[in-house]
Amino acid sequence: MRDIAKTAKLGKDVVVGKFVIIEDNVEIGDNTFIGDYTLIRSGARIGKNCKVKSYNEIRNNVTIGDNSSFGSRCTLCANTIIGNNVDVKFGFVTTTLDFKKKVDLNAGSVGDNATVGANVTLMPGASIGKGSMIGACSQLRHVTKENEVWYGNPAKFYKMVHEL
Repeated sequence: MRDIAKTAKLGKDVVVGKFVIIEDNVEIGDNTFIGDYTLIRSGARIGKNCKVKSYNEIRNNVTIGDNSSFGSRCTLCANTIIGNNVDVKFGFVTTTLDFKKKVDLNAGSVGDNATVGANVTLMPGASIGKGSMIGACSQLRHVTKENEVWYGNPAKFYKMVHEL
C-alpha cells in the first residue's frame, strides 16, 4: 500500500517502498529511492539520485539536494534545508522549538558534502557547514563553519576535516 497525492511529482525511475505516504505538492527527482514507512509532508523537495531509507519523516517544505542519503528513523522538521552530496546516518533529528524561549526558531541546514553521524540532533538555529562532519550521538547547538569536525553532547569543535 502506498498513498501518493495526485499533485505529487515523481521523477523517472523513482522507487517507492511499502506503506509510504507522499502528500500534496511534493517533488522527488529522478533515480531516488524512498524506503518503507516513510512520510513526506506537503511541499517537500527531494533531489535526484537520493536514498531515503525506511521509517523517515520529512516534514513540510523540506529541501534535500541531489545525491544525498539518509539512514532510517530520521525526522526533518519543516523548512529544513539539506545540501547536495550529504551523507546522513540513522536517527538524525532537526528541531525548531526553543523550550526556554517558548518560540520556534529557524530550521537548521546542512551544507553540501557534509557527513552526519548516527543519532545526531540539530538544535534550533544550528547549521552544519559545507564539508563538515558531526560525530555520532552529538547534539549540535551552533553554526559550524566549512570543513569542521564537531562531536559530543553538547557538540564542540574538534578539528578541521583535513587534519583527520
